[in-house]
Amino acid sequence: MLGRTNIEEQLNKVRNKQVQEADILKQVEAILKDEDRKVDEIMVRMKNPQHPTPRNHFNFDLLETDRIYHVDQIREICVDYRLRFLDTKYFKNDIPFEALNKIKNMEKEHDITMRGFKIVAPSKMFKLEDADDPLLFAPIGNGYFYLIHKWGNDLKPFRKLWAWSFKSFENLIFTTILVSLLAAYLVPNGLFSKDLTGVQFVLIFFFTFKSIASMVLYYSFAAGKNFNKAIWNSKYFNA
Repeated sequence: MLGRTNIEEQLNKVRNKQVQEADILKQVEAILKDEDRKVDEIMVRMKNPQHPTPRNHFNFDLLETDRIYHVDQIREICVDYRLRFLDTKYFKNDIPFEALNKIKNMEKEHDITMRGFKIVAPSKMFKLEDADDPLLFAPIGNGYFYLIHKWGNDLKPFRKLWAWSFKSFENLIFTTILVSLLAAYLVPNGLFSKDLTGVQFVLIFFFTFKSIASMVLYYSFAAGKNFNKAIWNSKYFNA
C-alpha cells in the first residue's frame, strides 16, 4: 500500500532545505547589517547637528497630536524645573536603542531623513562648554517639536519647588528672606538674653540673612550659576 522511498529525492530535499536555510541566514544577516548601518547613521546625525535647526517634513497624518509641543511650552517646563533644551551632541549619556529604533521606524514611515534632534534634561546630563528624565525631540518647523521618546526616571517631586528659587532674581531674594526668617526663628530663646525682644529678633534675622545671602551669592555667582530663564537653552556651563 505504501510507495517506495526514492533516496535520491530525499537527498535532494535535504540539500534544497539546507540551501534555503543558508539563503535565509544571508538575508537575515544582510537585514541586520542594513539596520545597524541605519542606526549608525542616526547617531552620526545626532552628534553633528545642522544649524539653524532644520525642518523635518513629516507626514502629519501619521503624527500623534499629543506629542507635538511648541518651543514656548518646552521653555516654560525647562524654566520651572531648571532643565536644559539642547542639541543631542551635548548629551553625554547613551541614547537608548529604543529611541534610535523609533527614529528609524519613523524615517521609514514618513520617508524622510530626520535631523535637528534636541533633548530636555538636567544640566548634569550634558557636556557643557565653559563660558534624570531626558526627552528626545525632533523639529517640525515654526517653533514646533515632536516628542520621539522619553526614558530614565521621573524627576524628584520637590524639584519644581527647588528650581523656583532660581527662576529669577526676585524669587532668589524672596527664598533667601524666607530661609533667614526660619533660621532666626529657630535660634533658641534665651541664647542672648532671658527674653527675646522684637529688636533682638530683627538683629538675629539680619545676621542670618547676611550669612545665608553670602552663601547664596557664592553659589550663584562665584560658582558660575545663573537663573533658569537664562540657561534653559544655553550650551555654556557658566551661562
